Amino acid sequence: MTEPTPKNDQQPRPVRRTDGVRVTAPQDATPERATVPDSVRAKAAALKPRRRFGGTEAQIRTALNVYKVCAWVSGTFLLLLVAEMVTRYGFHYDLIAGGTDKATGQTVALGWQNLDLENLAGGVNVSTWILIVHGWFYVVYILSCLRVWSLMRWPFAQLVVMALGGVVPFLSFIVERKIHRSTEAELAANPRAAKRY
Repeated sequence: MTEPTPKNDQQPRPVRRTDGVRVTAPQDATPERATVPDSVRAKAAALKPRRRFGGTEAQIRTALNVYKVCAWVSGTFLLLLVAEMVTRYGFHYDLIAGGTDKATGQTVALGWQNLDLENLAGGVNVSTWILIVHGWFYVVYILSCLRVWSLMRWPFAQLVVMALGGVVPFLSFIVERKIHRSTEAELAANPRAAKRY
């Protein structure tokens, strides 16, 4: 009579793979001891998040050019506004175009009106028009900022910095230059990120 063979406790345990095939793994197999082939590591290192823009390259470049013009106009009017506020609240003068001097009766093409004495009558108050033009053009500037920001899909903080360019003197020139450079760099680095229609 043959003796029954003793059961071997060292048999490999079956493991279920994700594709449904059952294979045997050694007893001491653990996920920590698993090795990743170098080709898989290289492919994983080469993968980076895919950059996507909100429009075509032509749309982005057009919005960028509009933003550039708006930044320069808004920045210039902001500097004029600062100068106007200094003359109005610091020295009590407004700039008047086409006014009449009350003392002599002569027409003054461009002159300073003393706010305390009101030495000029009539004409166009250039100081007030600088306030009005800057205020309305700031709205246009914000819209151009929104357009570039939405096409480039930047974080919200970027939009806040761009918007501050219209209310902080000289900041619009600095921010516009940085935005222009970074946008050009992103377009060059991600040629296939723009939408294709």
